[in-house]
Amino acid sequence: MDLIQVNKEAGGIGTITINRPKSLNSLTRAMMVDLARAFKEMDADESIQVVIFTGAGKSFCSGVDLTAAESVFKGDVKDPETDPVIQMERLRKPIIGAINGFAITAGFELALACDILVASRGARFMDTHARFGIFPSWGLSQKLSRIIGANKAREVSLTSMPLTADVAEKLGFVNHVVEEGEALKKARGIAEAIIKNEQGMVLRIKSVINDGLKLDLGHALTLEKERAHAYYSGMTKEQFKKMQEFIAGRGSKKPSSKL
Repeated sequence: MDLIQVNKEAGGIGTITINRPKSLNSLTRAMMVDLARAFKEMDADESIQVVIFTGAGKSFCSGVDLTAAESVFKGDVKDPETDPVIQMERLRKPIIGAINGFAITAGFELALACDILVASRGARFMDTHARFGIFPSWGLSQKLSRIIGANKAREVSLTSMPLTADVAEKLGFVNHVVEEGEALKKARGIAEAIIKNEQGMVLRIKSVINDGLKLDLGHALTLEKERAHAYYSGMTKEQFKKMQEFIAGRGSKKPSSKL
């Protein structure tokens, strides 16, 4: 049985599933390596336009398998090629997380590495680094505070208390809360909406948003301006003509269903 499953569809959607449901999708070192490889593969495959990331069974990911902690934390952890979060951050295409059940510690960090999150109503987000004496290394200590504010992030991480899906949505890091069993369906709907757009620009917009988040607003606005100028300066008359044709074609179609 593949513990990391990869599925590619003809319509441009790729799905990566953590498939160890009897252990609530806890991660071994080998699974981390396979997960990193799966995201790298999705980036290289030009037929894939959007990636959906989920977990099998009643959990998204309950974190690291602590029965094999030494192999996880003292292995070749500095190798970016085998780091799933680094590979998620390098993936040019949008990643939609479909979160069912628990997203605990490393699972929480994997969720935060997604671009868009859909959570079932029973989903729970929990940071247990402090509880088990584990130092965060996949970004939770830095990303969460930037999304929900420093005070709330400190409370989440220092108390190890779970956040419900509804609270996560109110705090701004979950986009949509859906009924049990509906997360994948909602994620697919979002993916299909993204695929209808001009794919080159989808990649550029994801990149400029994510790169800009690493900067203060002034430098981020400069980054946007520079990339816009570079993009339009490099366009030929034929490309402008194709842009007009694409816009005209989109304008003649009825708007897609609401997200």
